[in-house]
Amino acid sequence: MGTKFLLRTMVTAAIAAEALITALAPARAADKVTFLTSWFAQAEHGGFYQAKATGLYEKAGLDVTIKMGGPQVNGSQLLLAGETDFLMGYDIQVLKGREQNLPLVTVASSFQFDLQGIMTHDDVADLAALKGRPILIAGSSRVTFWPWLRAKYGYTDDQIRPYTFNLQPFFADKAMAQQAYPSSEPYQAEQQQEKVKFFLLADGGYPPYGSTIVTTEKMIAEKPDVVARFVKASLEGWRDYIKDPAPGNALIKADNPKMTDGQIAFAIEKLKEMKALDRGDAAKLGIGIITADRYKQIYDFLVAGGLLDPKVDWQKAFDDRFVKDLKIGVD
Repeated sequence: MGTKFLLRTMVTAAIAAEALITALAPARAADKVTFLTSWFAQAEHGGFYQAKATGLYEKAGLDVTIKMGGPQVNGSQLLLAGETDFLMGYDIQVLKGREQNLPLVTVASSFQFDLQGIMTHDDVADLAALKGRPILIAGSSRVTFWPWLRAKYGYTDDQIRPYTFNLQPFFADKAMAQQAYPSSEPYQAEQQQEKVKFFLLADGGYPPYGSTIVTTEKMIAEKPDVVARFVKASLEGWRDYIKDPAPGNALIKADNPKMTDGQIAFAIEKLKEMKALDRGDAAKLGIGIITADRYKQIYDFLVAGGLLDPKVDWQKAFDDRFVKDLKIGVD
């Protein structure tokens, strides 16, 4: 009896000592991470702001700073220079970077398709009906979705008019169409009581993902655990944002005071309506999924359009190890 009592006492003392050491040890510092978005804060960035607002990043041992992008911000340049750890990117940008031997890698995707589309007046039946009509597009679009539209619908370059992010030319000309995002230009048109239609390019087969998470080979090699934790917490943020966006919205409006409650609500409704988070592969494999089959489609589209050197190793442009087993659902 005495020996058993002594053993129990020793074990209890050891456990107590370990607990005391743990309590007195300095807490492990959170890993500092910077994430650069592609534009001014908006609902399309909501999952990241939600993860920040609700403590998901903190719970994952991360101290995350979200920086806004914008029209004059070269995200890839800042990523490669070490000014940011992660970037809200685009598949075409990553593959074109690979063509120049830039070590860019896509590790997850917010949306299962690019949100890019074409806004028309309400008399237009479909995208095929725009052949020969003037279309407002930005200069950067000439090397992304325009070659796809040209190949698929027979558009010609003389249809192009410069888009300066001002909707007045579109409103003034009933024959005019223009590039648009579902939550932005259609919302502005609605505010002006203009009747419009929006055609999502992905519905016609345009292959890129939307709002991807991009990092570098160096980050993946040196801090794979940080990459894994950032990706998981961000995708959990998206899951929660769709359910209750209030925390994320507060941070969005703090970063971008011009963003109104009306536009945010409109955008969230569109994301739900289009199943941007959980369409396609994500329905079974979870939010954020990227696949080799899909990346090959993007590569094939670029090569076929003469936009990418066929020698580019497209398999180095993505790494699915951080998302393939997560299976984070919207419900």
